[in-house]
Order: sequence, then structure tokens, then C-alpha cells
Amino acid sequence: MAQLTTTTTASGAAQALNGEYLDLSLAYADEDEPECEPKPEQRQPLLNTAGRKPSLSERRNVDLPYLRVVHERVREREREPETEATTDSSPDQSSTFAPGLRRNSISMPSGINALDLEALRLRHQMQAQDALHEETIADDATSSLGTPATTPGTTTLNTPDKGTGATTINFASTPNDDDSDDEFGNVKKRVYRDRFRNRRRASIAPLPALRLNSKEMLASDFDTHSLASNQASITSVNSLASLLREKMQAFPQLIRKKKRETKDYKIKIFVIIMFFIIIFLIGYAYIAYHQQVLTKSYFQKIKFNSVDRIFRILNHDDKEVISGQLGVTLSSDSAPFHCLEEQRRSDGSVCIEWNGVARLHMNFEDKGVFRCYTLQWQALTPGLLPTDCYELKRDNGLWFGGGITKGQEWSLSYANFDFMPYASGDSKVHQFGNGVKRYFINSIGVAMQVSERTPLQLGINRTENQFCLRAANDDFTFVNRLTALPQLDYKICTTEDMRSLHMLMTQQSLWDGLKEQDIQVLHSLLEEPVWRIPNQDLPDSLNETVICDYSESAIAMGLGHIVINEFWQENIGDFSVDRARFPTLKDTIDVLHRRGFKVVFTIQPFISTDSVNFKDAVRRKLLIYERHSERSIPALTRYKSCSSAGVLDITNNASVPWLLEKLQRLKEEYGVKSFYLDLGTGYNLPHYYQCRQPLDNPDMYARMLTASLEGEGLMAVSTASVVPKPPIFLSTPPANATWEGLRETLAAVLNYGVIGYPFVLPGAIGGDYLLERSLTKMVTFYSLGQPPLPDPELFIRWLQLATFLPAMQFSHLPSEYRSDLVTRVAQEMKEVRQTVVIALLKKYLSPSMNEGLPLVRPLWMMDPHDPACLIVSDEFSVGEELIVAPILDAGREEREVYLPQGVWKDGIDGSLRKGSRWMHGYRVPKEKIAYFRKMPDNTRF
Repeated sequence: MAQLTTTTTASGAAQALNGEYLDLSLAYADEDEPECEPKPEQRQPLLNTAGRKPSLSERRNVDLPYLRVVHERVREREREPETEATTDSSPDQSSTFAPGLRRNSISMPSGINALDLEALRLRHQMQAQDALHEETIADDATSSLGTPATTPGTTTLNTPDKGTGATTINFASTPNDDDSDDEFGNVKKRVYRDRFRNRRRASIAPLPALRLNSKEMLASDFDTHSLASNQASITSVNSLASLLREKMQAFPQLIRKKKRETKDYKIKIFVIIMFFIIIFLIGYAYIAYHQQVLTKSYFQKIKFNSVDRIFRILNHDDKEVISGQLGVTLSSDSAPFHCLEEQRRSDGSVCIEWNGVARLHMNFEDKGVFRCYTLQWQALTPGLLPTDCYELKRDNGLWFGGGITKGQEWSLSYANFDFMPYASGDSKVHQFGNGVKRYFINSIGVAMQVSERTPLQLGINRTENQFCLRAANDDFTFVNRLTALPQLDYKICTTEDMRSLHMLMTQQSLWDGLKEQDIQVLHSLLEEPVWRIPNQDLPDSLNETVICDYSESAIAMGLGHIVINEFWQENIGDFSVDRARFPTLKDTIDVLHRRGFKVVFTIQPFISTDSVNFKDAVRRKLLIYERHSERSIPALTRYKSCSSAGVLDITNNASVPWLLEKLQRLKEEYGVKSFYLDLGTGYNLPHYYQCRQPLDNPDMYARMLTASLEGEGLMAVSTASVVPKPPIFLSTPPANATWEGLRETLAAVLNYGVIGYPFVLPGAIGGDYLLERSLTKMVTFYSLGQPPLPDPELFIRWLQLATFLPAMQFSHLPSEYRSDLVTRVAQEMKEVRQTVVIALLKKYLSPSMNEGLPLVRPLWMMDPHDPACLIVSDEFSVGEELIVAPILDAGREEREVYLPQGVWKDGIDGSLRKGSRWMHGYRVPKEKIAYFRKMPDNTRF
């Protein structure tokens, strides 16, 4: 379908072309529709205009263009050569209206009935839509007058002036209609619109329904699919005015629409976010609801989910202080139920059983400010190992206790090891050190104590941040099965006052049963140093001359206790002096007593097979015997220089009297009043040991023997699992003569104090032995010689540290260095200890005896709520009035120092220091040690 559209003036409207006729009975555009179709006789020639109705232009007194449709045959006729003469003629001579064309109306394309509208619609849907702007933009370069502009985005209006041809007017959109930003600086969104319908046509009211190709469709549908509908249909100046008015009215609406589109975009994002939040809250509420339904409250402060076995304890303010999972080794599909009546206890405990697998008893004990909860697991099936794991959260404080570990970590929260039997050993080889206690305390006021009858295995998993307890038997440590199946029994106590909690959990008063003589010995150990006769490479090297010479050199530093090692006897276990090497030992000891020294003999429960007492002990059946054998066959082990030795059976009622008789003879003959009990460790017992009475664990042997000899003047013991009765001190493990050994000594003293050992005897200043390589064998198995003279700097720093510890022990003497610096430092440290330290040790002696608090404490015991105090591992306090910050590394003369709250006086320059802050780059000369004394709270600068 092809057509040609032109314009003509009203003056030529009455001309006719080739005899065509115009139906004068048709109504004008502004008139009502005719009631019926015109009859054929009403048609008149185009040139005959008499009697017609006045046109719209005549009535409005304006010139309006006409829309002319030229048919194909007319176009072909115009293309012929004979029509060339008429091309320059006036419109009156060349223009002809199509038959049946209504004036001043919208033209309808000819052949409209031949359109396949459905195919056109499908083709339009399959084509890519071009992006059109909100307003059609006209080019700056418009076409010439009388020629329609072909540039897209230009609206052409042809208005003939009088005496001129058609005029083309271009309305170009303003720059604001382009892709520029809106008034709020937001980038305009490109709008995709239908190419067949512009904004002008969208503003025209919908036409009545048409019927085309036997289909009824609305005018809007027709307009969308019609190619001819994309043409302008402005027919009057009034239409132009209305177009401008519509555009002016649509401009605010356009702005509001863009704002609304922006808001819609934000609303969509907000709705999406809210959707995910609602989904999360619903899921969280679902999980929390089911956990709350399954979680029950026991004894008001216990929250326990018996299905997942999640266990939580709350404090007085209903804040969680400890949480974990009980029964980790239980199957997740095991359903719990309340125990049967015969399995319940009459003490008010709660009993929960997993049918045929395990049984849990929980009980509560209210002690006023304390709340203690008892948990006991009973395995009901072989192979099950009851295991409870608690979270190592930083918000829930740091865990301490258990003594020292293999890695010498400051806190158990920093350790990482698999399940190991909890027993005393050599911390260089085994997981735990020589001082153990089944007591663990948290810095926020939670303490845990495990029963001695539990075959306890301890494990810390840093990957999952878990601190786990397990009950499991083995072939050595817990070989004596006290129950048919393992049982895990422990107690948890909470309080806001950590000081009182520590007193409750450690032990009762240590004053019970003390004599005045015991208090004097205790004071002497705090005030006077311990002089240990150096170990010689060969036992025969020790004689009376060595003892006398050593005492004369030590007298310059002060009087004290002279400890003679086990080589005072010919064979270990003789319990008699070797008269070949010590023919006049009694006279030598008398001389030492007159000088003011106290002589101490080292004793042990081991009896060498070369000793005359070994045969006697075997005959009396006083020794530990081999498991699953007759009692007449002793179990052998190794102890220091003795490659084969038996061990006294402390559970035999005849063993202790036999030993006491030997010791009493020594006291009477040589005037010895004190003994150092070298028990080794739990691993020094024969591997397949068997006592007359079963032991709960190897550490129970050291406990029983120490208790049996408490009244015989014990000065110190090498191993302990409970706090020995004062004045007995617990020795730290032997230290290597290196800077690492210095740091290990401080860690051992602090950790032993935390678990309830207030009186600790550190190793010799400068180290007990020297090994350049790592150890693979226990030190307590061998007799190691005295290390060579340590580096002067190491000796000075070790001496400075030992000055503030509960006791000082020397092996090498300061005079051996022949150095003015070492001698001056030794004298200065001696004065500091006598004037400052000893007074504080005696002051806090009574609180330690009453409450179990250590004399030397980590900073967090002063202020457990101060986060900085928890992380400081190289500072300590003497009581609550003295802070010490030693140098523990070679070549350093400055360090970081943290002071808790309060006002502190610097021990180096006497200046006042404000607490609750760090001091960076604090200078500590080689001959000085940083320490600070607490001043009254009203002290002002």
C-alpha cells in the first residue's frame, strides 16, 4: 500500500481532477456523525461548489491544510511524460482529492482491509525495540520550507501563510528532555517506548472500536500496529496550542513520574532486604523456639538441652559464665529419658539416662555467695568414654590450672594438645609437670574440681576452642580400674568474688596442726637462702672438704639451709652415711650448725639393688611388686645414678615404720633435722607396678608418702598432687641453664600458685643443668652434673628475679665470677629482699595460709576484670602491694610495663606512676630490676 500526502489551501479545495467527485453530504470533523450514508444522487462534481456547507476553515476564519491521498493510478499518471507540463502548475490545477475523502478529518490508509494485522503484530514483537526518549528531539539543522524533515525526533507542522506555500515548523526538545541529569543530580533513566506511538498520540482520546478484517479492535490497538499512525495529525492552530498546553501540563507530571520511578527503585531494594531479614528472623525464631522448648532449667541457673546436650551455667545476673557440650561421645540419635526409680538418688539430684549407653546425675549445692554444681557421668556400655567439652571463649575469661604443661603456656586457653592422662611427670617429656592438681579456675569467677577417683584425661583443642575432660583407663596411669566402667565426676562452682572462690576450692586452712617450730622453719625459708651443694660428675667427688669450702663461700651472702644431695650414702636406699667419704661428717655438721647453717639430707623412696637394705626389703615384702605376679618379685625402675632400684610400697603398713626408723637413727647420730624428699614423678614408678592396696593414680603414692613423713621435718618435696602441710615447699622442675630456663622458672612459680601451692621453691639461680639439645628422656631419671658457670648477664637477671620469689636457691655463688658488677648486684638484691620483699612475704603469709592464695601472684588475681592483666605473663605481684617486671631475654635493657589501677612508686628512681596504663620503652639497666610499690589511694603527684 503506497500513498503520497501533500497539502493545499482552502482556495483550491473546490477544484476537481479527472472527473472525481467529492461527497458533500459528509459531516465535518467538528460535527456530529450523519445519521445515514449519503445517496449516490447527492454526489456533486468537485468543481461545482455551489450550495455546499461552509467549511471549518471558513467558519473559524483561518486557513487550514488539507490532507490529500493520491492513489497508485494517479501516481503512475503523474510519472508519465505528458504530465511534466502540469508539474509546475498551481495546486488548483494539479491537486485532486481521493474519492470519498472527508475534509478536515483523519485519513485512513487505503487498502486497510488487506492488512494482516496479526502478522504485523508478531513481527513487531519479534523486533528489538529502540530506546526512545521521553520527548522526541528535533535536530538543530531543520529541513527547508515546504519540505518535511526526515530527521527522527522532529515534529513537522505545515501551516500555509497567505500568498506563500506550506511552512514547516520544527519543535525541538529542550536539553532537559535528553539523557541529562534531573534536578536532583540523578541520571535519567532511558525509557523504552513503542515505536508506533509517540507522546502526542498517547494524549489523544481513544477512538471508537473499528472492525477490520472481520476482527474488532480498539483504536489504540489499531494505532499501535498501523504504520500510517506514526504521522502527525495536527490540523489547526488550535491543535498546535493544545499541543503546547499539554506539554506544559505534562512537564510537572513527568518530573513526578521520574521521582516516583526513583522511589520505586529504592522501595524494591528495601522490600528485598526486608524479605531476607524476615526469612532470617523466621529461621532464627524457629531454631530458638525449638531449643527453648528442648532446653530445661535445672536448679534455676543450669540450662540443659538433653537432646543436643548443650550445657550452660548462669550467674546471679543471669549472664552465661560457662557453656559447653556434655556427653560428646554419645550418639546423636540416642533419646534421653528420666532414670527409673531405683536409679535415682535421695540427695535431690536430677538423673537422666540414655538407654543402655550412659547415665548423668546433676546436683546443686547453695553456699550463699557460691553456687556449686556436681556432674557425674556413668558409662553403661563398654567402650564408651564419658567426655565433656567447654568453650574457651575470650568473653568467658581465661582458664588456668593443671600446673605447668609441656609447652609452658601461660594459660590453658593458649595450649593445644590431644587427650593425655593427667599425672605428674617431666614437663620436658610428658604433657604435665611435677606439680599437678585437679583444679582449674577461670578469670571471671568459675572454678572446676575433678574427683581423684576419675581416670582423668585432659585435652585442649585450639581449632575448636574447647577444653575437654574425659574419663578413660589405660595400662599405666589409671590401670587400677576403680569402677567397672569409666566414670567422670567433677564439680563446678561460680561466684562474683574470685578471691573467695579460690579459697573455697583450694583447701581448708593450712594452720591446722602446725607447731611453733614449723612456723619458725617456714620463716627461715622465706628469709634465708637455700644453698645446694653442687652435683659432681662422680658420686665419689662429694666429701667433707667440698661441704666445708662451699659453706665458707656462702656465708658472705648469708646463712641458710645447706642441702646435701643423695650421694651422702654409698648406695641409694642405704639411709646411712658413707663412712669412707665422710669419716667425720658429724663434726662437720656441728661446725655448720655453729655457723648458723641448717643441714638438710636428700632422701628418696627408691632402694638400689646394690644396697644392703634391698635384700631386707624383699624379704619383708616392703617393695612394690610386679603386676600379676607373686608379691615376692619386686618391680624395678631406674633412679638417677642407680640403674636398677626397687620402690617402697607405701600402702604396706610395715613400710612406713621401717623407713621412719632409718630416718630417726640419722637424726640422733648426725643431728640432722630436715630432709628434702625426692619423689621423682609419677612416671618414675615401675611401669607394671602393683601395690598391696590399689592406688587411684600414680600421684597418690607421692601424696601418701609425703603425709606419712610430715612430722619428720620435711623441708621440700619434688612432686605433689595436693598442697603439702607447711613448712613443706614444692620444688619447681629442674631448669636448663639458658634464657628459656629462666622463663620456665617464672611460669612454674605462677602456675603452681594459681592451683593452690603458695610455697614454691624455685630451682637454683643460673640453672640446674645444661643441655644444648632438646630432651627425649626424663631429667629425674638421671643424675646431671652442675652446669658450668652461666653467662654473667643470665646469672644477674636470674638473681634479680629470684629476689622477689618465695624462696631463693643457689648452686653457683656470686663470688665465683670475680666480677665487681655481679658482686654489686648481689649485694643490692640482698638488701632489697631484706628491706622490702621479706616484710611483704610475712605480711601475706597469713592470708595464704587461710585462703590458699599464693604469695607470688599473676596480675589478673589483683584485678580479674582488667583485660590487660589477663594477657601479661612476664609480670607478677608480691601480695597486692608490689609489682615486679623482670627482664627475661638476653641483651635487653628496656621493656613494656603495665601497672594495674592505683598509684605506684618506682623502685628504680623513686618517682610516682599512675596505674591502669602501659609504660612503653621503660628503661631497665643491667644492674637494675623494675619493681613498683603501691602507695595509698590519696597519694597525689
